[in-house]
Amino acid sequence: MSVNAAAARLGKALSGAVHVQEPMARHTTYRIGGPAALFCALEGVHEVVSALRILAEEGVRWTIVGKGSNLLVADTGYDGAVLVLGREFRRHVIEGDLLRAGAASVVAHLVQDAFARGLSGMSWAVGIPGTLGGALTMNAGTREGSVGAVVDSVTLYSPEQGLMLVRGSDVAWEYRRSGLAGRGIILEAALRVSVGDPVRVRSSMERLLKERKTSQPLGSPSAGSVFMNPEGGSAGRLIDEAGLKGARRGGALVSPVHANFIMNDGGATAADVMDLMRTIQTTVKAKTGVDLRPEIRFLGDFEGS
Repeated sequence: MSVNAAAARLGKALSGAVHVQEPMARHTTYRIGGPAALFCALEGVHEVVSALRILAEEGVRWTIVGKGSNLLVADTGYDGAVLVLGREFRRHVIEGDLLRAGAASVVAHLVQDAFARGLSGMSWAVGIPGTLGGALTMNAGTREGSVGAVVDSVTLYSPEQGLMLVRGSDVAWEYRRSGLAGRGIILEAALRVSVGDPVRVRSSMERLLKERKTSQPLGSPSAGSVFMNPEGGSAGRLIDEAGLKGARRGGALVSPVHANFIMNDGGATAADVMDLMRTIQTTVKAKTGVDLRPEIRFLGDFEGS
């Protein structure tokens, strides 16, 4: 693996930023994480193609991230290349009953546009952080629904198959999982929307956002819900009933507002968060027999954490 050679080649091939040993704490909502060996912004499909070719030739592994809103990066960082999609992938347009958006589009911006136009179909996304690409990968949603229910099509790229258009009906959508994971880099998606009663749409979205603000610690550094809800239950309720609301490990704190959020309460490390997650899993398992599965994504080596 030649990170330096890859960095030199990428610097010439890409118009976006190419950084060596970039602190990932700058790129996650947790504000936690050691350095990525390489960090590259890809400004267009041709740069996606070029970057993956160069990384393959230099033997550098890679991963793609969005806003880092569902990501915990190890304190030791990541020894590969972290790729982010640039400006070209942040655009969106509404064409009839379809909202076409790049994978780097911020979900909150899509919701705001739908809100302003009185369009229904986006209430599932009220209060969801991050980008559309991440939402598609994990089939993000709320009690109002999930992204998989409104996907018309998704455009992906993989070095093996090139550009691919996948119909939403051909994707396996599961709770916090989708059949898109591992198939390639998500570039764009078309979501189904429809014209609704503007007053009703706006009233519904305002109500949902208000509920989310009062029931979740949205102003504190976190990665959102840490664990998936078990079938028929609530991870937050189980953690709360186990007496762990307010539990702390170093700078990591189980939110007093919602027990399924672990906050960076100041100076938290990835090891602090992992230690607290393991304590939660062990305690809930002992008290209820339920295995809590992480919802957040991990990047880097956590074996020593």
